[in-house]
Amino acid sequence: MTSHPFDDAVALEPLGDGRYAGRTHPAYANMVGPFGGITAAVLLRAVELHREVLGSPLSLTVNFAGPVADGPFEVVAEPVRTNRTTQHWSIALTQEGVVATTATAVFGLRRPTWSATETPAPTAPTAETLDRQQLPPAIVWAQNYEMRFVDGLITPGAEHPDSVSTLWMRDSPPRPLTFASFAALCDVYYPRVYLRRGEMSPAGTVSLTIYFHADAAEVSAQGEAHLLGSARAHRFSEGFFDQTAHLWGRDGVLLATTHQLVYFKA
Repeated sequence: MTSHPFDDAVALEPLGDGRYAGRTHPAYANMVGPFGGITAAVLLRAVELHREVLGSPLSLTVNFAGPVADGPFEVVAEPVRTNRTTQHWSIALTQEGVVATTATAVFGLRRPTWSATETPAPTAPTAETLDRQQLPPAIVWAQNYEMRFVDGLITPGAEHPDSVSTLWMRDSPPRPLTFASFAALCDVYYPRVYLRRGEMSPAGTVSLTIYFHADAAEVSAQGEAHLLGSARAHRFSEGFFDQTAHLWGRDGVLLATTHQLVYFKA
């Protein structure tokens, strides 16, 4: 049976003491190094595989300190403190002894409490009623995702009055959702500056934070269904902009929120 490209890309070989060996996957290549979402997924996977892990992911912050070169890498995941409910992790990806990416993660145990959601899913047609759109073939990693835009698709040469994109998304070919693939999906939005200016320009994520609102059962319940995502920036200034995004399940339940800081030239 042929494995899914995503599973090949996040495969890690345990080396002992929280160390793992991995290798970049050509299917998730970006303009410089691999797609940031796949790197985030690899770092999260290293914690999931650790023998001391407690519960499931609550948050993940990834700082892209430098480009990841094609080829082998090593990940080290270290639990820095474990409490009754939460567990805090320090993670680093290195190549030939040089740090390329650092991360922190919080895992924990969820318990039944009072609950409420203040950010409902936007009104949108069902995924099946929308055409599938592809980003340019040069953006290799994007070919691994099915994207059906509700709004905010780039029109080359045409500036856009805002930076909002709303779309249905899932892995291609479809695969059951896991926390690792969920982390990667949180980064599928192309840089917001592309939409505002109607053209591609050099850009790259500097820091990405994901807050997982869904527990393991909610993630598993999504199966291979599309998720609805919406992203926007708040300010573009002096070579950097921010991005806030939300992801909802097909049933309208808010599953995750994300925040990014992105470097750009324009």
